[in-house]
Amino acid sequence: MKKRSNKVALTIVGAAAFALAGCQEEQVDAQAFPDLQTCKLNADEGTALTAADCDFAFAQAQQLHEESAPRYNDLQVCEEQHGAGNCGSEQQAVSSGGSSGIFMPLLTGYLIGNMLSGNRTGMAAAQPLYKNGKGGFTNASGSSSYSSNNGKAKLNASQFTKPQATKGKPPMTRATVASRGGFGKSSTSGRSFGG
Repeated sequence: MKKRSNKVALTIVGAAAFALAGCQEEQVDAQAFPDLQTCKLNADEGTALTAADCDFAFAQAQQLHEESAPRYNDLQVCEEQHGAGNCGSEQQAVSSGGSSGIFMPLLTGYLIGNMLSGNRTGMAAAQPLYKNGKGGFTNASGSSSYSSNNGKAKLNASQFTKPQATKGKPPMTRATVASRGGFGKSSTSGRSFGG
């Protein structure tokens, strides 16, 4: 009878370990670059990336930046979240024929995730990076922060999920940002990139 109880206990423990292992998110190799030129220099040094991969990923990050960058109704609010001098104006035509200012952080780098299938280069995706106003960097959704915009790391595949579009939607106001506790306040712990 005692041996049967041990087998049942081991089966339950084994099943629980298997279930926990199944819950772990897939990790992908990722590399951050401050700009397109740095990526191409690394591609020339014999990395797994080619210059064409750099061009493709930068274009993808630029497109996401245009569609999904955080947008603010005031330059001061943007700079409070991303640091002084790290925001620019996006002019949008309004029905009266004039324009109104919407401010968004400047693109200060991008992430490339490798090893997933689904596109022509084998890259998972690219993500834009922005200064976070605290000496680090963040992605478009504000869900993660990074200590640098240059280097390699293993990241969860979810870091390359397409962020929600902000283009054409009302920009964040001081009240919106305050109600959230700041842009990306619900972000996960910071990450750093190695060389």
